[in-house]
Amino acid sequence: MNQALPSTDAAFNEVAQMIAAARQRAMRAVNTELVELYWQVGAYISRKIQAAEWGDGVVEQLANYLARQQPGLRGFTRPNLFRMRQFYEVYRDDKKVAPLVRQLSWSHNLVVLGQSKQAKEREFYLRMALQEQGSCRELERQIKSALFERSLTRPAKVSTALRQIHPDALKVFKDAYVVEFLDLAQGYSESDLHSGLVQQLKDFLIEMGRDFCFVASRYPLQVGGRDFVLDLLLFHRGLNCLVAIELKVGRFEPEHLGKLDFYLEALDRQVRKPHENPALGVLLCASKDDEVVEYALNRSLSPALIAEYQTQLPDKKLLQAKLHEFYALNPQAV
Repeated sequence: MNQALPSTDAAFNEVAQMIAAARQRAMRAVNTELVELYWQVGAYISRKIQAAEWGDGVVEQLANYLARQQPGLRGFTRPNLFRMRQFYEVYRDDKKVAPLVRQLSWSHNLVVLGQSKQAKEREFYLRMALQEQGSCRELERQIKSALFERSLTRPAKVSTALRQIHPDALKVFKDAYVVEFLDLAQGYSESDLHSGLVQQLKDFLIEMGRDFCFVASRYPLQVGGRDFVLDLLLFHRGLNCLVAIELKVGRFEPEHLGKLDFYLEALDRQVRKPHENPALGVLLCASKDDEVVEYALNRSLSPALIAEYQTQLPDKKLLQAKLHEFYALNPQAV
């Protein structure tokens, strides 16, 4: 029996990658055609109903007709046909968003269409889904966590140095991170929080966002003959830098920032590679006073930000009320 030589493994792997890439392209092409078909069917039904040629009952007749004509055909039930009509009517006049929906799966589109009511909100989640390339489950969780409302009403609190060194970081980080998946017990400790984040690392990285990579937990740093330990060390591919995360189970205190500054200096001197940008830091606290945060960050020379973590999904109705207030004060954002 002939056996492939080890030297041929790399060549075989290249062929396997070609096949995988071609299959992915084919799936994307099929999805694009499918969503385009649903758009056209939705447009056809919409025009017939608006012209008073069809009533709602005709759509049910159409579903039954298609089922008889093509018994194996799936996805053209009465409810789905009405979803196609809604899909078309919601996006037909939106030239910015209409091209986006064709790049996402029908399932992703249904999640956004069914759970987002405002045009700005739908656009936000469609763009996020395209960028993150996550599952429908992950998209649903971001909607439940009111990411849109949080992003508008509570932008990330960052130092001046972070704005200057990493201007794109403002698009990457949040003011609050929701970690309800940890299911922490009452009276948990900093160690419990750290262990939970490490054990649920996949969910934590999804909540952090695209391009974050895990480097280490309890990362050791030695300075002046003394040993120090950083809670979490990540890397962000887009920003091309190390991201130091310090966890605090209490509220933010100004002295916390000094310790994070120290860790960032150590990372830049000892760990950062020549092609990488300066490290940035995130203080993840249970709570914070925005005025205290502003004072602390105003004189900070380090690229750092201070954010909250929330152990329960936020009250979406409360955040939506804040969003209405935000729009009232900032009508240009509508």
